[in-house]
Amino acid sequence: MFKMSLVQLLKSWRFWIRVLILLLYVITITVVLPILIFRAIKDGLEKRFYTIPIIGGLFVIMTLPIAFRLITQHMLYYSKPKLQKHVIRILWMVPIYSLNAWFSLLYPGNTLFLNSFRECYEAYVIYSFMRFLFNYLHERYDNLDETISEKRQIPHFFPFWFLKEWKMGKELIHKCKHGILQYTVIRPMTTVFILYCHFSGDKTKEDIGFGFTLIVNNISQCVAMYCLVLFYLATKEELAPMKPIGKFLCIKAVIFFSFFQSVILYFLVFTKILKPFLKMSSFNEEEAGEDVAAYIQNFLLCFEMFVAAIGHHYSFTIEPYTDVSCTPKSWKQAFYALLDFSDVGADIKEHLGVVGTSISRHIKSRNNLIISPSYVTKSKDESSPLLKEDIEFVLLPSKEPSDSTEKGTSSSH
Repeated sequence: MFKMSLVQLLKSWRFWIRVLILLLYVITITVVLPILIFRAIKDGLEKRFYTIPIIGGLFVIMTLPIAFRLITQHMLYYSKPKLQKHVIRILWMVPIYSLNAWFSLLYPGNTLFLNSFRECYEAYVIYSFMRFLFNYLHERYDNLDETISEKRQIPHFFPFWFLKEWKMGKELIHKCKHGILQYTVIRPMTTVFILYCHFSGDKTKEDIGFGFTLIVNNISQCVAMYCLVLFYLATKEELAPMKPIGKFLCIKAVIFFSFFQSVILYFLVFTKILKPFLKMSSFNEEEAGEDVAAYIQNFLLCFEMFVAAIGHHYSFTIEPYTDVSCTPKSWKQAFYALLDFSDVGADIKEHLGVVGTSISRHIKSRNNLIISPSYVTKSKDESSPLLKEDIEFVLLPSKEPSDSTEKGTSSSH
């Protein structure tokens, strides 16, 4: 009898999992937090250095139950794998960021390594959000290129207002996609580079490398954010049913705002504006560089992730995936899907191929090599629209072409 009751209880776990999570949340707030506060008082709150990890931990403990509850719901109601696979990847950003920031507060000496992992996952989130938007649109529209090509042309805006307009349709989709993908590639590369500079043991090289990666990441993020906004402006009517504003704000606020926040903090530290904070903390003047800026950034992230968890709860709600007409997949399938990175590899490979081919065309055009017009017009590769425009823009012969060449060029257009 007891065995049958236990089996029934396990089978109905979807109904009591919410109660269990809520109970754990209450225990954490009412039991764990007081213990931590008592420990902090015992160690002596006059050591102000210890109060920051305690406060940061308070927000982390309040953040995790909210984040894991939403992740669990999506895994239980895994009815639309093509969309929810990327939603779950995005939702993992909050617990990863919050725990990463808190551990960096507890172990400041390991901040560089912990932040490196966070930065790589940051690029992964940008990719997942892009894929989420594309999959949603492709499920609703059989020919997305034609749908967008019939819409009013979207002009460029600041800071890239000087660029030639990207033609609505395949060209705009293609360039926005690869404008976002470049950040997915560049961010991990700059992270590896700064780790190399750190382990080289040369302080000058590390400082130069840090400044270089800061500039590169800044430019790369601006391009990715610009392409994301431009893509939204071009497809906002098509994305309207999924209420995209909140989702866009969650992604941009967490990733892009946190990056620019770190840039501002580094500036404030190096200009000695935050010198009073150094006197309140355990950092000395020699450490008053990247370490202090990273410490403040991690503390702010602990609080910001609590706000982000609430934002995710309303923006990436489970309601659209609880349709009774859709048979939900097993939570195991959702877990295995998270471990499948084949889509990431395929898209990065495509992106590197597009970039490599484009660079090759630029080099050939500089050497005034003849490019067959038939290659440009007959190529069926996805990158052909991008390559075509690049060739037309860059190919500037050093001498006047012959009549036959002019005819051949005009016929190819």
